[in-house]
Amino acid sequence: MKKCNFSKEREEILGYAIAPVASELRLLDAGDLIALLRLERYSSIADLVSSAAELYFHPGTVNFGSGGDYRLEWGGSPEVTLDLEIKPKGVSVYARLTLADRQAAIEIDHIAFQNPSDDPDENTRFLARSLTASKFAVDRQAEAA
Repeated sequence: MKKCNFSKEREEILGYAIAPVASELRLLDAGDLIALLRLERYSSIADLVSSAAELYFHPGTVNFGSGGDYRLEWGGSPEVTLDLEIKPKGVSVYARLTLADRQAAIEIDHIAFQNPSDDPDENTRFLARSLTASKFAVDRQAEAA
């Protein structure tokens, strides 16, 4: 996705929302995730992502996308990237979640609002509200935003 003024803010909102899912996925062995990617066992990866997401989000909100990638070098830490489809009510986000040794990061590839506003800031606020509403535990801090 071409980066724009509000991309960073939306990635921060999305990153904050799915941080618990990323933490769950980081509990998996990186070698196992890499093996599943190499062997194109995408249904197994989809099951793992769904299992991690179902603890925090309503069913169908966070799904494994179309693939992923990894970086594994001699003497370095492994890094796994998974394509995700995040679909809270009224918005679809296609993103890449990168899982590393001590951290995770999210990068939005595409975002589509069902009924977009002409105001990008309103769309960003809608994304935050929609993600909050799709969680099992309501986050009062994000709701106030």
